[in-house]
Amino acid sequence: MSSPAAFARPYEVPPAGCSSLSLTVGNTPLAYIPAAEGAGFWAKLEGFNPGGIKDRPALHMVRRALAREDLQPGATVVESTSGTLGLGLALAGIVFGHPVVLVGDPGMEPLMRRLLASYGARLEIVTEPHPTGGWQQARRERVQRLLADSPGSYCPDQYNNPDNVDAYAGLAHELLGRLPRIDTLVCSVGTGGHSAGIHAVLRRHFPRLKLVGVDTIGSTIFGQPARTRLMRGLGSSIHPRNVAYDAFSEVHWVSPAEAVWACRRLAARHYVSGGWSTGAVSLVARWLARTRPEETIVAIFPDGPWRYWDTVFDDDYCRAHGLLAAVPADEPDTLAAPSEREVHRWTRCATVTDPLAGAR
Repeated sequence: MSSPAAFARPYEVPPAGCSSLSLTVGNTPLAYIPAAEGAGFWAKLEGFNPGGIKDRPALHMVRRALAREDLQPGATVVESTSGTLGLGLALAGIVFGHPVVLVGDPGMEPLMRRLLASYGARLEIVTEPHPTGGWQQARRERVQRLLADSPGSYCPDQYNNPDNVDAYAGLAHELLGRLPRIDTLVCSVGTGGHSAGIHAVLRRHFPRLKLVGVDTIGSTIFGQPARTRLMRGLGSSIHPRNVAYDAFSEVHWVSPAEAVWACRRLAARHYVSGGWSTGAVSLVARWLARTRPEETIVAIFPDGPWRYWDTVFDDDYCRAHGLLAAVPADEPDTLAAPSEREVHRWTRCATVTDPLAGAR
């Protein structure tokens, strides 16, 4: 008979320098989502991390900055966020012992603001968008002012930091441990970190792997004009350097109404859901599974549904923004090139180029 000590061993206090909080990140579930008769896709449910998918890069970027001595012990971490990275940095601040100052904008949900405050982060909200770079650029400029006012503070710069990309190697290896073959990887694109990082590792094992990017209408990442965007967590008004343009085989743009429909369909049919990015990714992955039933398709769901109770899952909010009437078409529109025309609904393009290729 086993002794009581044998059962206690897995719950021993972690060794010095290792916070048990950081051990809660990763090894998230993988769920199979049927899409049609005999076809479906695998969904990596990153909402099962404490704060979502960006817990991974937040911890990794801070850990690497400390190792390089770019970040000194106890110094302040300052960053721009629409929410999910903010949760990750709040976690990293607690794990590594750093004050965290975050810059958001008026679109940040009330629940997210309260969560960040409860986790000890100081939140500053910009009040005006940048004339050309929108809210993201306005947030980044506030970050620069905060850094100048606080000598010794550190900004991870999620948009351009290669540590953001490298942080997703663990997620890729989790997939490799569960699936013997992966043909297509479907990722939302904002900073470009998780699509680049996961693909880089998987491609070494599956040389013919296809990477499908999912963006929002009104985003300029893949060459569309930047517009005011309702969806958060994917898309951008700037061009992050972490986006691996040459890795994508195609890109899809999805509208907010289509993402809401997909989120709610996931919840009702599969008891799985998430926010804007998850809805947009699931819409595209479902179509890919129907049209390529012979392939093993993996979709990354960046977070769960909880922070979207007053947006995606709120009828009054969705009705006020005209998000309840639209049912996505069975097939996406197509573009020959991203600059062919401005898109307003789910649209696909198999030509992916860096819009700033000549300027980099």
